[in-house]
Amino acid sequence: MNNIVLDVKDLAASYQKNTVLDNVHFKVEQGTLTGIVGPNGAGKSTLIKSLLQLHPSLKGDVKFFGEGFQKAKKRIGYVPQRGSVDWDFPTDALDVVTMGLYGKIGWLKRPSRHHKKSAYEALAKMGMADYANRQISQLSGGQQQRVFLARALVQDADLYFMDEPLAGVDAATEKAIMATLKELKSKGKTVLVVHHDLQTVSKYYDHVLFLNKTVMEHGKTEDIFTPENISKTYGGNMIFIEEENMHVVDSSQ
Repeated sequence: MNNIVLDVKDLAASYQKNTVLDNVHFKVEQGTLTGIVGPNGAGKSTLIKSLLQLHPSLKGDVKFFGEGFQKAKKRIGYVPQRGSVDWDFPTDALDVVTMGLYGKIGWLKRPSRHHKKSAYEALAKMGMADYANRQISQLSGGQQQRVFLARALVQDADLYFMDEPLAGVDAATEKAIMATLKELKSKGKTVLVVHHDLQTVSKYYDHVLFLNKTVMEHGKTEDIFTPENISKTYGGNMIFIEEENMHVVDSSQ
């Protein structure tokens, strides 16, 4: 069995006195690529933010590599939702990526030529080298997402959390992002991704975590990504069209 890199026990969290997460238990093994899926309001983003101490938790015990967050945080990378970022901040793409190195550089020190080279190489990996000196506000949504993924890559973390990195991006960017995530997995990295498109879960992830305020199911995609578990998680508002690949439609919208 692979090493456990994330162990969550009895996690709970709320927004304005409304409980959004309760009794959350799960473990994640090293070298896995996990899709976190669930309906709107299920607590997917809150889960990631609570794990990373960006949102207060009511209770629970979370261990990263057997340690608390403060000791393990240098081994963790995070890509937030694009909508939560102030894209009007006056900085260029290369500087945004270089910020991912500040945990190693130190906030009061200037990045060296070596650091800038590493940041540029991460941009190039995401097909964004030509935009290194472009103001971040002048980039398209897909380009901004590639820059943020490059910032996470340059950290060379062991565990990555990504909050809907595919939301609102074009097909080419989606393909590039998923190729990068699968490459991370092949290198033994562990990645958890909040994902909204059920039709691509089986194609993209080897593990899936069904969430609706608590963990409904969690395990290998081939074992638990079933109509029964989807209906249980989404409240039965799903229509299934049986074809060679399972297609899922949310009938509540």
